Amino acid sequence: MDHAPQPVLGPDVSETDSSMPDQTLYDVAAVEDVKEGEVLSIILKERPIALVCVGGEVHAVGGRCPHKGAPLRGRLHCRSKVHGDVIVCPWHKALFGVRDGKVKEPVAFASLPVYPVRLVEGRVLVGVSATKPAPVTRRMEDQSVLVLGGGAAAASAIYTLREEGFGGSIILIGDESSLPYDRPSLSKGIFLGGPDKVQPPLLLNEGFFAHHEITRVQGTVASLDCETRRVRLEDGRDYSADHVLITTGGRPVRPDLPGIGLEGVMTLHDVRDARDISQNITGEQAVILIGGGLTTLELASALRQKGAGVTVIAPDQVIPMEAQWGREVGRVLLRLHTDNGVAFITDSSVVGIYGTDRVEGVELADGMKLPCTHVLVAVGNEPCRGFLPDDVGTEPESGTTGIVVDDSMQVLPGIHAAGDVATFRHEGTFYRIEHWRQAQIEGRAAARSILGLPRQPMPMPWYWTQQFGKKLEYMGWGESFDRVLIEGDLGGFDFMAVYMKDQKVVALVSAGRSSAMARAAVDFEGFVEKEVRTVII
Repeated sequence: MDHAPQPVLGPDVSETDSSMPDQTLYDVAAVEDVKEGEVLSIILKERPIALVCVGGEVHAVGGRCPHKGAPLRGRLHCRSKVHGDVIVCPWHKALFGVRDGKVKEPVAFASLPVYPVRLVEGRVLVGVSATKPAPVTRRMEDQSVLVLGGGAAAASAIYTLREEGFGGSIILIGDESSLPYDRPSLSKGIFLGGPDKVQPPLLLNEGFFAHHEITRVQGTVASLDCETRRVRLEDGRDYSADHVLITTGGRPVRPDLPGIGLEGVMTLHDVRDARDISQNITGEQAVILIGGGLTTLELASALRQKGAGVTVIAPDQVIPMEAQWGREVGRVLLRLHTDNGVAFITDSSVVGIYGTDRVEGVELADGMKLPCTHVLVAVGNEPCRGFLPDDVGTEPESGTTGIVVDDSMQVLPGIHAAGDVATFRHEGTFYRIEHWRQAQIEGRAAARSILGLPRQPMPMPWYWTQQFGKKLEYMGWGESFDRVLIEGDLGGFDFMAVYMKDQKVVALVSAGRSSAMARAAVDFEGFVEKEVRTVII
């Protein structure tokens, strides 16, 4: 609930505290209303502000996440083993320090403003002007960093380097003309508004690059000499630096099928692909999607909302996402799609795409031919690492073609990797996780490693999907499970699913429980013990 503030003369209060800015403070709440573990939301002079109580002290920070504007209220004040007292964004799980407002974990690329607070006779007084953050101590001014790739991991690394005081030169080399942008929005229907409106939100704007003196270079990397840390581009230009960070991501796999090169066969990787889809696929056309993962399901949702006929061909996957999310949640997804007109073929596979100059249809292994106007292929991504020598960042036991890094995201001295291209080890298992928040977590970890800052534990991966207006969230390492417990209403998309292996909770999937998942993102084990085992198990 928002509280109407009452003004109190600034000098009457601030004269007794030299650290308090000389400004009018407003009586906004009773101290007893600001409860430990909860965030009290107020509006002060049209500014949303979040009040948090820690050990009897009240702190005031911005009341909306700077990433997408999520309101910060309710049970979002948590205690992190790594970061101390934090506020966590319920939408995309960014963590902010309660005392300094700083980003502790992505996905936000701006800190929360911090407002002056004074407690007087059981009341909370707050100033309307944010306090100036402490200046960052510049370091490593004689060093240089070369970032290869222009996605989420690159943006997170660049932001972290400057946020933590890196004073040397930074050059970003990417093959797209655009600044780093919000790639997940591409499959979630951004192309529904027409090709001229397909512009995903930027992660870092032009002003950030200019203010922080970051050089951008458009080009494709041809080779990297790891010993000299020299990068050569396909057009012959070359660059070198003290530190190289590889964040080149992945590219969609195009299966070796007859007709795969026909016009009308598409993949979705970047904004150019989204514009093609928006321009060329209309509501009167029939589209076949090859693949059964979340990208496929999100595209099916968006294309059906555009009016196109959609058939998903996913061999050996009778229930979508069953292997990852279990039969119960998979059935709900299946019903959501079939109720909205999506057809599924799971008992046969595509053996060819036919047509003369462009796509006319697909042929299945059982001989059936399905006419269509477009084919969208979403069967996975392969890491973009062709510019590296074959013996760099490889480890046969990893079971992946990604670039293998150590606990500090380092491949070799002076060479780091992060994001979809990187493979890391967690508790003895290799992971290459292709999700947006994870890429930013890894980019931040690599930047901290370059800066020589202490290593922080890798948080449990989290991702979300939006299909036909329903949002589902997953948290876990993708471990196998032998039991699924569900609390809530599956059909109404208001539930928490708990995945267990030998009595251990290994993952969560939820809908309509964003605040609970936010708390789990800060301290998974603590959340399981305090909230899951007492309510669900």
